Amino acid sequence: MTTFPPLDNLEPTRATLHKYAQAIGVLPRTHGRAHPQWWHISLRVTPGGLQTVPFDLPDGRQAWLALDLDHHLVAFETSAGDRRAFDMRGGRTGTEMGNALLAAAAELGLDGEYAREKFESDEPRPYDASIARSYWGVLRDIERILRDHRAGLPGRTGPIQIWPHGFDIAFEWFGTRVQRHEENGEVQALPSQLNLGFYPGGSPYFYSNPWPFEADQLLGKPLPAGAAWHTEGWQGTMLPYAELAGDPQGENRLRAYARAVFDLAAPTLMD
Repeated sequence: MTTFPPLDNLEPTRATLHKYAQAIGVLPRTHGRAHPQWWHISLRVTPGGLQTVPFDLPDGRQAWLALDLDHHLVAFETSAGDRRAFDMRGGRTGTEMGNALLAAAAELGLDGEYAREKFESDEPRPYDASIARSYWGVLRDIERILRDHRAGLPGRTGPIQIWPHGFDIAFEWFGTRVQRHEENGEVQALPSQLNLGFYPGGSPYFYSNPWPFEADQLLGKPLPAGAAWHTEGWQGTMLPYAELAGDPQGENRLRAYARAVFDLAAPTLMD
C-alpha cells in the first residue's frame, strides 16, 4: 500500500519536465497518425519513462521519444536501435531542447511544419534529479491506481496518458449520451465523458470532471473527506494531493474518491 510522499519544492523541476514534454510533443503532433481526440500527442507511463506513441519514419521504421526519469534524459529512439539522448540536468532552455530534438529528427529524415511556439522559451530550466526521481515514483503509483480503477469500470475508456499541454495524467470514461458540439462552424456529435486525473502544477491535486456538467444534479452532493466541488474555470471535483501526502491510508482514500465521483457523475452521462 502506497503512502504518498510530500512533493515539496517540486515546481521548478516539474516546470522543466513540462517544457521538455512540450518539446517532445511537437514531433508526434506533426508525424503521428492523427487521432480525433489527440491521443497521438500524449505521453504514456512505461518502464522506460514517459513515452510517446511510436510514429513512422520515412524509411518504414518507427520512432518515439521519452522523458527517461531514471537516467534524467530526453531520449529519441527508433525501432532499429538508434538512440539519441539529451541530459535534462544541463539547464537547457525549452528552445535549446526543442532545437536539439528537431535536429535529431532531421537526421532521421523527418521534416515538417512544427508547432515551435509550444516549446520556445529562453529561460534556463532547473532540474533536481532527486526531486524528479521522487516525482517519477509518485507518477508510477498514480498510474497503477488509475489503471486498477479503470479496469473495474463498465463501458468504454481511453488510455491513461500525460498531456503535454497541462502535464496532467488522466484517462477518459465515455458515457452513452451524445452531445452536439460546434467548433469553427462545424457541428460534431461527441460522446459524454468523465475524466479522472492528477494535475502536478503549483499545489497538486487529483480531479474528476464530467462533460457535460449537470450542476443541478451534482453540486451539493457529499464527497469523500478532503474533496470539494470546483466550478471556477472548469467544473467537477478536486482532491488536493496534500490531503493524502503522508497518510498511510492515502492510497485507499484516492481509490474511494475515484469510485465516489464515478458513482455520482456516471448516471448523468447515460441515456
